[in-house]
Amino acid sequence: MSAPATPAEQGTQPVLALRGISKTFGAVAALTDVDLDVGPGQVVALVGDNGAGKSTLVKVLAGVHAADSGTITFEGRETTITSPHDAQDLGIATVYQDLALCENLNVVENLFLGHELNRKRLDEVTMETRSWELLRELSAKIPTVRIPVASLSGGQRQTVAIARSLLGDPKLIILDEPTAALGVAQTAEVLNLIERLRERGHGVIMVSHNMADVQAVADVVCVLRLGRNNGVFKVDEISSEEIVAAITGASDNVVSQRASRRAEASTTPKEG
Repeated sequence: MSAPATPAEQGTQPVLALRGISKTFGAVAALTDVDLDVGPGQVVALVGDNGAGKSTLVKVLAGVHAADSGTITFEGRETTITSPHDAQDLGIATVYQDLALCENLNVVENLFLGHELNRKRLDEVTMETRSWELLRELSAKIPTVRIPVASLSGGQRQTVAIARSLLGDPKLIILDEPTAALGVAQTAEVLNLIERLRERGHGVIMVSHNMADVQAVADVVCVLRLGRNNGVFKVDEISSEEIVAAITGASDNVVSQRASRRAEASTTPKEG
């Protein structure tokens, strides 16, 4: 299967373009010559087995780890990311799986934690107004911004974490396993949020193990295997079984065998 056209090939400048990114920890090569493109208003699913290098790549983009080699081009300019501050200044926001929310604080306090607005004293009115604006832009289902985060569902907490990432007006948002451990309704809520981010023109990298989520919202799937690229595919041109085959590095596995049997059964004419 041929790889999809990159944003540059489509005539649009990618928000992010990685070329030859490598990172080692002692004798362990976590990433080797990894390439990745993310366009504006594009959702790229980053998938791979445990130890494939997904978390390392996210931390390189978030400024937790500096790449050993390779180039990072952001909005057409080659740059370096050596700290989380560098990533934030560029316009890269990362929402980690643990969300990093303070459960005893309410929604407004979490959104502006460390970035409080004050004019001699806290500007509660402006912060609350801005909070509602962000939540409305995401079509969030939160009854009040003065409710403690501890009282929110998993999907609502993910909403708060994503809304907080938008305060700095980022161009690229990285979501690390955004639907992990969520129920069906809450997962649908988060997937709707990702659609809103796409509509706002943000580039999105979604790290996920859930093939149904990937098929539902991603435009492109980038597969990592053992720290290397193992395929870049358009979602509407690849099946979940083919993605799993790229992740495992083999087409002859239980999932693909089951899919083949089902395909054969559906095409075999019934007797009688």
